[in-house]
Amino acid sequence: MSDYKTIRGVSTFTYEEKRSRFIATAAFADTEEKALAVLNGVRAANRTARHNVYAYVLQNGRTRYSDDGEPAKTAGTPVLEAIGHAELSDVIVVVTRYFGGILLGTGGLVRAYTAAASGALQQAELVSMRLVVDCSLQVPYGLFEQAQRMIAASGARLQEPVFADAVTLLWRMPSGEETSLCASLAELTRGAAQVEVSAPAYAPF
Repeated sequence: MSDYKTIRGVSTFTYEEKRSRFIATAAFADTEEKALAVLNGVRAANRTARHNVYAYVLQNGRTRYSDDGEPAKTAGTPVLEAIGHAELSDVIVVVTRYFGGILLGTGGLVRAYTAAASGALQQAELVSMRLVVDCSLQVPYGLFEQAQRMIAASGARLQEPVFADAVTLLWRMPSGEETSLCASLAELTRGAAQVEVSAPAYAPF
């Protein structure tokens, strides 16, 4: 599967239109359970609001949205389209509306929900997610610096080594790029040390 963009944490944005307040909350959610937990949290914090419209897009292709009582296609659809326009996945956006007493009409609702959702996404910190593997290798102290240079030169992201009777090197790199590095490290240690490679998983990189 290909790399994708998402957001880190939570961001909010408030938009006002004819005294109605639209408070958008955008949050990272990589499962339906997490998305619904965000939705329920926003609902609980805004019990007196007229509407809590939402849309979410997961990296696995699952999407869902709700107008939450607004006229069809004036609320949930614009929020979903805002996520699509930003080219993001594993994201939920909830837009809470406090009614200001003046009807906005279908066009006004579409504009307001689009503006609120887009604003929250623009405020968010973007993160690139890649399919990566976490690797570890134990080497004697005499080979530590040379092995570390080889790993760094491969474009991997090194973590703090663990010093004990030997040195354990830890690093993360894109899945599929570890094969040649593992072969070079095996050659360096003359086959005495084997790189342990995790199962591939999506993570910031």
